[in-house]
Formats: sequence, structure tokens, C-alpha cells
Amino acid sequence: MPIAGSPKKLAYDVALGYQQFTHATLRPYTLEDLRVLLFNLNLVLREIRGSQVPLEDVEAVKVKNMKIGRLNQAVTTVHSYAALKGLKL
Repeated sequence: MPIAGSPKKLAYDVALGYQQFTHATLRPYTLEDLRVLLFNLNLVLREIRGSQVPLEDVEAVKVKNMKIGRLNQAVTTVHSYAALKGLKL
């Protein structure tokens, strides 16, 4: 099943907490879909890490760290699923 819509938009949805990945939700994706998804998750992760927020703005720092945490969890889940299925990403 191909990724519906833009993979980068899906990665932003993960960062904002609107989408989560589990082994069950990754099941319909092909190997190439997983590679595209992983590439876009890492792309958005780099963009968010590179964004500057003032250290005095505690709420903005918290939001940025939560986005990074969600993306890291999604990347870990995709790698875990691929390893379980014996796929080389």
C-alpha cells in the first residue's frame, strides 16, 4: 500500500502527535514505502533539531523536545519493524 499523501506531511503529523506508528500500522507498507518514510522522518527530525528557540521560552523548548521525542520513537519503531521482518533499510 503506497503512502497516502505526502510522506513529509506524514512525518510532520508524527512530530505534532497526530499520527503514531506501531508494528500493526506499518504492516501494509512495502520495503520502498518504509525507506521513503524513514528518509522523511529523518529529514523532519533534522529540520526540527536545527530550529532555534529562545532558551527563556520554556514552553517552546518543551514543544521542540516533544516533537524530537516523537520522531525518534517513530524512527525506532520503523527500524524495529524492519528488523523483525528481516528487511534491510
